[in-house]
Amino acid sequence: MGEPMLELNRQAPGPDGRALYLEGHGGDTSNAAICAARQGAAVGYVTAIGQDRPGDSFMGLWATEGVDTSTVIRDPEAPTALYVVTHDAGGHAFTFYRSNSAASRYAPRDVPEDAIRAARVLHVSGISQAISTSACDAVFHAIAVAKAAGVKVSYDTNLRLALWPPARAAAVIHAAIAAADIALPSLDDARVLTGLEAPEAIAEFYLRLGCPIVLLKQGKDGVLVATTEGGRTLIPPCRVEAVDATGAGDAFAGALLARLLAGDDPITAATYANACAALSTTGYGAVAPLPRPDAVRALLQASAR
Repeated sequence: MGEPMLELNRQAPGPDGRALYLEGHGGDTSNAAICAARQGAAVGYVTAIGQDRPGDSFMGLWATEGVDTSTVIRDPEAPTALYVVTHDAGGHAFTFYRSNSAASRYAPRDVPEDAIRAARVLHVSGISQAISTSACDAVFHAIAVAKAAGVKVSYDTNLRLALWPPARAAAVIHAAIAAADIALPSLDDARVLTGLEAPEAIAEFYLRLGCPIVLLKQGKDGVLVATTEGGRTLIPPCRVEAVDATGAGDAFAGALLARLLAGDDPITAATYANACAALSTTGYGAVAPLPRPDAVRALLQASAR
C-alpha cells in the first residue's frame, strides 16, 4: 500500500556531454510489490493513480508483472506522481513532483478492507504515510484492519525528510512499527528517528516497541536480523558491481516477504533478500534490474564459495 511514481533516471553523459533520462517506474511499495511478484508471491497493490498517461503506464506494468490491480483507484482529478534521480560521487539523489497527487488524496474511506482481510501480509512504509494526513490515516486504518483479521504487517521506515519534519516522522513511524510484525528500518533512517548510533541498540529499540522481527538494513555492511527470542544475526553484504542503488531497500522488502510467505525462516529469507537487493543495484532504475529467483540463487551460490 502506498504511492507509485513515474521515474526519470539520469544516465551517464554521452560523448556530446548531454544528459539523457531513462523513463521507468518507482514508488517504494510498488517496487516491493513487483519484486515479491517476481519471486513468486501472489501480490495486490492498494493505491490511487491519475487518469493520465503515467497512470496507464503503471497499469500496464502491473499487468505484465502479475500484480493484482483490483484495488487501484483511478482519480480523474489528480495526477500520478513523478520523481527524478541524479547521481554523483556521493550516491543518488531524488527530486520529487508529488504535490496533490492521486495517492496523496487517499483516505481511510478508500481502504479495501475485504482485500486486506484476505491477505497474509500488508506491507506499508513511512512514505505511504508521509505524503498527506489523509494517507497517513488510511495506512493506520489499514493496519488496524489487518491486525484485527490476523494479517501480519510489514513496515519499512523509508524516511524522506523533505516530506515531513523528523519529530512527526518519528512519532508516526514508531506508532506504526509498534503495531507491525516485521520492521525494516535502514541504519541511516533509524539514526535520525531514534537518536541512537549503534546497530544493536537500534534493533533493540524497535524490538522494545513490540515488533517481533527487526531487519536493520546497513547497506555495504549487510543486514542485522534481530528477534524477540534473542537472536541477533549479521548477514554480510553480497559483492556486486553496483551502478544505481535506487530501490534496493524495496527489493529487499519484496524478496523478504515472498520468501517468508514461502516458508523460509527469517535468517534464510533475509539472506535471500540481501542477495536480491544487491543484484537490483547492478542496473539503472527501480524496476528493470529487479532480479528473478535464478539470478538470486546463482549469486548466493557464488557468494558461498
